[in-house]
Amino acid sequence: MNSNGKNVLTVVDVVSNEKNVEREIIFQAIEAALASATKKRFSDDIDVRVTIDRGTGEYETFRRWQVLDDEDPEFESPVRQILYSRAADQNPDIAVGDYVEQQLENEEFGRIAAQAAKQVIVQKVREAERAQVVEAYEDRIGELITGIVKRMERGAVIVDLGGITEAIIPRDHLIPREPLRIGDRVRGYLYEVGPQPRGPQLFLSRTMPEFLIELFKLEVPEIAQGLIELRGAARDPGLRAKIAVQAKDRRIDPVGACVGMRGSRVQSVSNELAGERIDIVPWDENVAQFVINAMAPAEVESIVVDEDAHSMIIAVDEEKLAQAIGRGGQNVRLASELTGWTLNVMTGEQAQAKTEEENTAVRNNFMESLGVDEEVADILVQEGFTTLDEVAYVPEQELMAIEEFDESIVEELRTRARDALLARAIAGGDGPDEDLYEVEGMTQELATALADKGVRTRDDLADLGSDELAELIGIEEDAAGEIIMAARAHWFAE
Repeated sequence: MNSNGKNVLTVVDVVSNEKNVEREIIFQAIEAALASATKKRFSDDIDVRVTIDRGTGEYETFRRWQVLDDEDPEFESPVRQILYSRAADQNPDIAVGDYVEQQLENEEFGRIAAQAAKQVIVQKVREAERAQVVEAYEDRIGELITGIVKRMERGAVIVDLGGITEAIIPRDHLIPREPLRIGDRVRGYLYEVGPQPRGPQLFLSRTMPEFLIELFKLEVPEIAQGLIELRGAARDPGLRAKIAVQAKDRRIDPVGACVGMRGSRVQSVSNELAGERIDIVPWDENVAQFVINAMAPAEVESIVVDEDAHSMIIAVDEEKLAQAIGRGGQNVRLASELTGWTLNVMTGEQAQAKTEEENTAVRNNFMESLGVDEEVADILVQEGFTTLDEVAYVPEQELMAIEEFDESIVEELRTRARDALLARAIAGGDGPDEDLYEVEGMTQELATALADKGVRTRDDLADLGSDELAELIGIEEDAAGEIIMAARAHWFAE
């Protein structure tokens, strides 16, 4: 082994041990540095390869040219490239993409070469360290991470996690007005790990609902044991939150378990969130009951559910209206986020008036379109029918189940409803336009349903997104996408 080989092995061992980086990465860094040092002996921008024997540290240096096809338009410079016909003269077995190599005198791995290698080694080591951080944390997304506030940068907080690892809490993931100072111990929810060329690669949040959920998992052992399930959370960070809980064992009170003895558990979570007030809501498979629970502490008098619009009218006592809505709409907004329903809160009188107004409109529509008297129209409204489509196309048994109706009345109502829909379609107006029927696969029922939602023309339909149409008429997005593409077909026909 010559002195160069010993020097190389010594550097590899020292740097590898100091930086806790694999020896192979250091070898590659030195090869790149020696190649760079060798290239400086030439005025042209040549291509150089250095290979180090991993056992002895001895190395060899080659200048090389990539073999390109004779007709390859990528051929630019004979300094780094060679055409196949010329390369084959020297080596008949060579192929396009291979390299023709010429051995060069080695660059001395002395002080100057080592200095030249320094920047390359430092960069490689830094990249390796950052890759190690990503590898160590990429499987921990969704966990709580704790560190020390190291510094503030443009409103964001840089957190020291020990060693060379740093995380960042972006400004919009910090709890507003939370007094964090350098040196404070801080905890966050790890929501993203990504290789970044500079700066921290770990992203923490203190505002996401998932942070609240993970804190409860820490404080409430029944959750970790699977006896209580957290069904969702909604937050106004630093001010108020709602979290939905469900017991998997009927003998357990999920709210009491989360509150803890004298409120110790929920208070511990609240303290971590800068005093955020937390409502613990019992989850219920009945969505109306779930919404009533979510609106607490406001007491709900009645609820009207509109499944088509995925919304509910919440009626409360007039004196409780402000409490139900909350400051700045906070209570109803959090309840809406928690349940996933659009909630409209009003007094009992307002809700009654609104319901009567809507029922009157529906009743008048039935009387006018079906040619029935007020009594029959009232029966339909009381039984929950709101559109002509429902009368025309619901299963016949649903109408037959109405005590006041017999088979002849049901048949007559269905016939009149379909005739009214057809007449509306032909006349245009509020019904579908004729070109809507030109869409491949369009049916009378579907066209009427679309027109009722304000989609009356082929272009109205074509302008929709698949998610919009799916939500509008309650079908799968894939099916909605096919309908929309059929509606757009005429755009591409010319």
